[in-house]
Amino acid sequence: MHIIEYLQPGCIIADLVNTTKRGVLEEVAATLVPGPENLDLQTVVDILMERERLGTTGIGDNVAFPHGKIERLSTLKLAFGRSLQGVDFGALDGKLSHLFFLLLAPANAAGLHLKTLAKMSRMLMSQSFREELMAAVASQEIYQLLAAKDAEL
Repeated sequence: MHIIEYLQPGCIIADLVNTTKRGVLEEVAATLVPGPENLDLQTVVDILMERERLGTTGIGDNVAFPHGKIERLSTLKLAFGRSLQGVDFGALDGKLSHLFFLLLAPANAAGLHLKTLAKMSRMLMSQSFREELMAAVASQEIYQLLAAKDAEL
């Protein structure tokens, strides 16, 4: 599987403005709504925040994978945001999160949802790759880096 199939260049934010968990979720999710499914931003953010209440999606190493399931989605949707200053996302290692891969999945796509999370995790395990993403100048460069890494795994 290739996650780049679900990530559009316009769904990448190279320099997030928001500095709170909810603000980051709103800012990144806004790149995906309303979309063909006519999603409501507030509903999407509420679903993501509910998932955060179950346990942080800040996995550590400055990475967070906020995700949620939405009934009326027909396919996965991905967005990516980068915070140069970092955001307290409650990461397990106590570090600020800088790289955010946001995943919305159809409610009945558990297998694909988990495969996508696993692939994103493999991609961002590499410290040098995370450093490349942080050093990228613009959204298009981030997209190209993600596409290249996706193709090699």
